[in-house]
Amino acid sequence: MAIERARADAIPKPWGVLDTHPFRKASIGEGAIGEIWYERDGADELAPSLLLKMLFTSQPLSIQVHPDDAYAKSMGQRNGKTEAWYILSAAPDAKIALGLKAHLTSRQLREAIHDGSIANLVAWKPVFAGDSFFVPAGTIHAIGAGLVLAEIQQRSDATFRIFDYGRNRELHVDHAVAVSDAGPADLHVNQTRVSLERTQVISNKLFVMERIELAPHSAWHLETDRETWLLGVTGDASVGLFPVAPGDAIFVQSDRLDIRVGSTGFVALVSYTGGPPLPRLLTRIEYDSDYHEALPAIDIVASGAGPKIPAAHRSGAVQ
Repeated sequence: MAIERARADAIPKPWGVLDTHPFRKASIGEGAIGEIWYERDGADELAPSLLLKMLFTSQPLSIQVHPDDAYAKSMGQRNGKTEAWYILSAAPDAKIALGLKAHLTSRQLREAIHDGSIANLVAWKPVFAGDSFFVPAGTIHAIGAGLVLAEIQQRSDATFRIFDYGRNRELHVDHAVAVSDAGPADLHVNQTRVSLERTQVISNKLFVMERIELAPHSAWHLETDRETWLLGVTGDASVGLFPVAPGDAIFVQSDRLDIRVGSTGFVALVSYTGGPPLPRLLTRIEYDSDYHEALPAIDIVASGAGPKIPAAHRSGAVQ
């Protein structure tokens, strides 16, 4: 059992941004911030199985692909990398790429990587704030410019880059050809409204992500029996003992905590390890104005809901 404020590590990237407002104040000299990784602070703590990130893009990321568990283990890694994205904000022309326009053989894929024509073969699509996408291992993908997104993924940095827009970084052709499902992919997620406060935006056997929207001056119990990450998106709240603003994150391991919402309301993303969505993630509570004691009120039940990485890896084969 654990309740902790997550450490936010800013990762510079050539495609990042200088201003991550309102999610984080950049420090002078940091350069373009492309990602924020959320970590447990204690070096001796049990390593989580999920990695929560935010990404900020001013240019397209590399076109890339990730291995599945079996291939990653054959390389000596713990697991592969399946991920999902929730779009927090998008410029009018923002887009992402998932899959290819047509199926390619392994030989055709290798040739397209070598001559650079792969850049014209990926399937780009426009995206909007509030969209969510599932990106299983083996899916060729890319993220365009003008986006802020939250990413939940298996805890791995196994990435094979296949096109990099002239940035002169290493490509990983053999690995990419070996793991790619080189064809079309329709991976936009149909979101499910669980309750007035809860929307399930991602759900699969590895992880679930929900968007919670809590009214101003309301109070809640959040209860989980799994590894869980909460990321503040808008508004403010006290989550357990910690004030949470946009860009702050809380790690919870099989525990229960109180959320007390500020005057502007509170929107957050809650991600947890996979399986059925938690049926009683949120329970609303009321307060006695004289004694400030929490009194149980209404359970928000999910009836009818649909189905520390070493620093050395951060500058390697990453996006």
